[in-house]
Amino acid sequence: MNARAIRAIYRFEMLRTRRTLLQSLVAPVISTSLYFVVFGTAIGSRIQEVEGVEYGAFIVPGLIMLTVLMQSVTNASFGIYFPKFIGTIYELLSAPVSYFEIVTGYVGAAATKSFVIGLVIYLTANFFVTLPVAHPVWMVGILALTCLSFSLLGFILGILARGFDGLQLVPMLIISPLVFLGGSFYSIEMLPPLWQKITLLNPVVYLVSGFRWSFFGEGDVGIGVSLLAILAFTLACLGVVWWIFRTGYRLRN
Repeated sequence: MNARAIRAIYRFEMLRTRRTLLQSLVAPVISTSLYFVVFGTAIGSRIQEVEGVEYGAFIVPGLIMLTVLMQSVTNASFGIYFPKFIGTIYELLSAPVSYFEIVTGYVGAAATKSFVIGLVIYLTANFFVTLPVAHPVWMVGILALTCLSFSLLGFILGILARGFDGLQLVPMLIISPLVFLGGSFYSIEMLPPLWQKITLLNPVVYLVSGFRWSFFGEGDVGIGVSLLAILAFTLACLGVVWWIFRTGYRLRN
């Protein structure tokens, strides 16, 4: 394994984030703060508690998941697509770097960015509400695994995308609605029985529920089921990446 190549790709992507700090870090924090103002004030005044948790605190895991999922996919997809777009991908392909090292560098950088943003949003949330963390180790672990899995998804989208429009299609039309309908701002137990069963088909429910469990010790779905769902999604993404390269797909396509 060429550790130097992985480190070079990783550092390049992280330095690119530093050059766009306002867009990469400040903008998500401001957007999340606005969610707190809108949901915490407008809805929080009508819904005092959900499952024994103050509503303002209850929505924090969902807000973090919303931002982390979007940022993971966007960072990873743009990171690999832009070199394809401007042609610098040929320099990478001509170097003694394997596909494994390319994936590790780009996905690792995207996951790190999203992880940092998630932690920053968590710290920001503490200025608005009292936010206990019942299982801090699990919270960090679930957040890290989520960042990794959706960064892999973003990398896949970046490889398959034929234009910049394709990079925004999945985050905006699929992931964002799934997060909003996945119990980010409410408990699925508040829904009618039929809609509860339908909602369980939404994979984001298990991410949000598991992450919320790490904060409050309770979730809409058992923590074991949530962890299995996250692991299954991560393995599925790894399998797709392996299949793409194993079947001869090239980054320059």
